[in-house]
Amino acid sequence: MQTKQFQAESKRLLEMMINSIYSQKEIFLRELISNASDAIDKLYYKALTDERLSFDKDSYYIKVSADKDNRTLTISDTGIGMTQKELENNLGIIAKSGSLAFKKENQVEDGHEIIGQFGVGFYSAFMTADKVTVITKALDSDTAYKWESSGADGYTIEPYEKDTAGTEITLKIKENTEEESYDEYLEEYRLKAIIKKYSDFIRYPIKMDVTERKLKEGSENEFEELKEEQIVNSMVPIWKKNKSELTSEDYENFYAEKHYGFDKPLKHIHVSVDGAVRYNAILFIPEKMPFDYYTSEYEKGLELYSNGVLIMNKCSDLLPDHFSFVKGMVDSDDLSLNISREILQHDRQLKLIAKNISKKIKSELQGLLKNEREKYEEFYKAFGRQLKYGVYSDYGTHKEALQDLIMFYSSKEKKLVTLDEYVNRMPEEQKYIYYASGESQERIEKLPQTELVADKGYEILYFTDDIDEFAIQMLMSYKEKEFKSVSSGNLGFEEENNQTDASEDGENKELFDYMKNVLSSKVKDVRASKRLKSHPVCIAADGQVSIEMEKILKSMPNNQNVEAEKVLEINTNHEVFQSLKNAFEKDKEKLNLYTNLLYNQALLIEGLTIQDPVEFTNDICKVMV
Repeated sequence: MQTKQFQAESKRLLEMMINSIYSQKEIFLRELISNASDAIDKLYYKALTDERLSFDKDSYYIKVSADKDNRTLTISDTGIGMTQKELENNLGIIAKSGSLAFKKENQVEDGHEIIGQFGVGFYSAFMTADKVTVITKALDSDTAYKWESSGADGYTIEPYEKDTAGTEITLKIKENTEEESYDEYLEEYRLKAIIKKYSDFIRYPIKMDVTERKLKEGSENEFEELKEEQIVNSMVPIWKKNKSELTSEDYENFYAEKHYGFDKPLKHIHVSVDGAVRYNAILFIPEKMPFDYYTSEYEKGLELYSNGVLIMNKCSDLLPDHFSFVKGMVDSDDLSLNISREILQHDRQLKLIAKNISKKIKSELQGLLKNEREKYEEFYKAFGRQLKYGVYSDYGTHKEALQDLIMFYSSKEKKLVTLDEYVNRMPEEQKYIYYASGESQERIEKLPQTELVADKGYEILYFTDDIDEFAIQMLMSYKEKEFKSVSSGNLGFEEENNQTDASEDGENKELFDYMKNVLSSKVKDVRASKRLKSHPVCIAADGQVSIEMEKILKSMPNNQNVEAEKVLEINTNHEVFQSLKNAFEKDKEKLNLYTNLLYNQALLIEGLTIQDPVEFTNDICKVMV
């Protein structure tokens, strides 16, 4: 028996295959099972054109068997088998695909795709095996053959005895090393888990001898272990069944089986597209937020299958960041895969699928908002922050697509409302969409800055998420109505009796200039307030950075000391103002004290940090004394 050498190019490819093409060693089982499925498919196609052959699907299967004692793992099939020539061509020349050649020769269509088209998957076996033995007998052949190889050194082929057509591949599993444990590929539970993960929807039964622990006959507490042959794969994926056959419970069970979450899905979306790109998808909107959702550990993406075989556990390219909460899978026969079937070539098909999925998710959320408001609000409390992040991110690219999905708590309705609902309720004379920012609804309700807007009868949106103001600044307006913070310098009201007129501003200019000088660089200006009614003082912001944005930016790790341009506003109708005027005329030291106290009081109301708490408490003591 002569040892034959792989072609020079094949030898280099085999070395690369073992060391770098596949990211995980467990992939080898997926590849060998996919090849076995192809072998049965080929028999099926032959039966379509050969009247002598009949194809009873129930008679064909794939079997996986482990022998711990001899450290062997065997994958066998009842498929078409290989001739000596096919062994030479398919296993002697790496990257020459017998499946692809068969597909071209037989013009395979019928929606019944053959999986393996690269001719490299078989060699992934060498990642876990010291030696690979293939025993095969081709359909209608009298002779079987054994192909054997220990890797890059070459291979042998010799006649062999085998009763039926099909192929049996036996791997001599490597011994454990300090870095790797190869024992796992002989463990029943581990093999079953790998099959379920990657090959659960192979269309033929995958059988294993599974150990069952059963109560001994006539005994109450004695057990015995029995080996039973079981089918471990589901075969027919849920996404290829008619929607009319499926119930909500079927989708919930699939959600649980795939470990998409510990909750129940709030909504499922079943998509079947047979157009320029064919694909099936089942998507889920979760009920609850995963514990790690807003952490760097969370990984977005959908499971991606090619012809029922899992090729990526998390395909992030299928979901935009603002829909990263969506769970589920996509299966397509039209994807361009790379040689290892683990990574996608970024092509038009993938982008088209992703675009369609995004539209479908948006449409489903809009339907939920319109028809099942309570469910949508439940969803929004978990994932609304992510939608607002989507408005802000990518320089506002997605803001128009998301603006009708975002909601805020309303001062009038005392519940979450959409921007559309707010604008439709606006009085005719109202120019702006008013909002107030704070850490909670309770704190915002106590803000002095809300007094005048609320007194006008205008609705105020409460911004309590750190992303809210950033998102609204990116949105700028909604239905031609600009957003306006209740803390902004100009609220957009016409001059009214309760506002300070120009003569009063001039009369108090010296006092305000003096107070501004006392506060030095802490404020941009001190002026009479046009928004306060019962409160004596507040801080307003000039410019694009609000007080709330300053707090958020300062809490970030890369804090660059971005600050809002603060204005101290004084209520000239409050009795405190008379004390300020008296102190200005008679006791400048007391005015200095009052000015610092009012400034620190305004900071506390806003939830900002007082720069010198000791000085503040000393000032309070001075007033008391």
